Amino acid sequence: MSEPVQGAAGATAAGAGTFGARIVDLADRLATHSEMAGGLTCTYLSRAHRAVAKELQDLMQAAGLDAAIDAVGNVTGRYRSADPAAQALIVGSHYDTVVNAGRYDGRLGILTALVVAEHLQRAGQALPFHLDVVAFAEEEGVRFGASYIGSSVVAGRFDQALLQRRDGNGVSLAYALLGIGSKAEAIAGLARRPQDLIGYLEVHIEQGPVLLNSNRPAGIVTAIAGGSRHLVMVEGRAGHAGTVPMALRRDAAAAAAEMVLAVEQRCSAKQGLVGTVGKLAVPDGAINVIPGRCELTLDIRASEEAVRAAAERDVIAEIARIAARRGVTAEVVELSRTPAVSFSPRLQALMAEALARAGVEPLYLPSGAGHDAVMFSGLTEIGMLFVRCGNGGISHDPRETVTADDADMGARVLLDVILSLA
Repeated sequence: MSEPVQGAAGATAAGAGTFGARIVDLADRLATHSEMAGGLTCTYLSRAHRAVAKELQDLMQAAGLDAAIDAVGNVTGRYRSADPAAQALIVGSHYDTVVNAGRYDGRLGILTALVVAEHLQRAGQALPFHLDVVAFAEEEGVRFGASYIGSSVVAGRFDQALLQRRDGNGVSLAYALLGIGSKAEAIAGLARRPQDLIGYLEVHIEQGPVLLNSNRPAGIVTAIAGGSRHLVMVEGRAGHAGTVPMALRRDAAAAAAEMVLAVEQRCSAKQGLVGTVGKLAVPDGAINVIPGRCELTLDIRASEEAVRAAAERDVIAEIARIAARRGVTAEVVELSRTPAVSFSPRLQALMAEALARAGVEPLYLPSGAGHDAVMFSGLTEIGMLFVRCGNGGISHDPRETVTADDADMGARVLLDVILSLA
């Protein structure tokens, strides 16, 4: 059993040792709503997604929060301050998933916030600010190819042009919202104003092995890596696999293979820099045809913008050199770009103090993945806590796992930080 947390504000978090088991049980419960048999898929505004939203609303209401589902499917539960005009602290994450997902990505943060709010309600703990537990409807971008829909709406950064974006079945986002009784004109009214917020906190599974390898149950996130994504289209010359001599070939796939290795080599040169070719395809390829065309994707990330930008320039230049040497062409098209985001030093310090009080030496680490917190950067102070991921750090996969003890630690730290802010 975990020891009670003594928050900086002087309130004791009695019963904290029960947090973890409840979080894990609730994650299992939410995972019963899925679009696939034998696994978890919960994409934006699907039947399973709407069922999870309703269940989260019910859980929030049972915890004594004022809960509602908004026009884009976000579920918000408010633990009210005695002062109706008080500012709000948002604690949230997302409940949509990738295809064949794990149970904790996104949802761990929602459920951690929920059990902490339950505890505050039971304890009758007054706060000088409203505590808003927010389950964001869409972060992964699986259905419409647009990430952070839910959080961008709350942060006042929603791109109205996305309403015309269509999914794989040709259904527009605007039409899909009509299916939950929402109208596009209601979206703007959901935006929070900076003056109404005191901060944003997010607890998230690490989705990597750093905490696991460091034997830490939780760690403090310093920044979210900035990233750029490109599509590279390599054009060579198709030919018969048996009749064109090797020296006379303009093989698009062979050139692409060298480009993949160039990405790996350049992005292995500096700590905190990563580069990935996640898709590699030979359109209309055949076993007996020299590839005349190849397409690959390029994803480069780093927590320091200058580091990422330098790697991007070098990789694109090397792609051009490889193409010229091999007698092919390479067109590089930018798909998206997000800047690096740094977390509040003050909130990092509060997390470090909370971890120390819980007997854990603070560990600081960047996030290579994007999170809803990105949308609140510049709007309010933001802070993020990672909880250890088991199974070698595997995430976005059914093997993703968190222990009840580690989930409990995440909740205890979150509670301590909330009490410190109070």
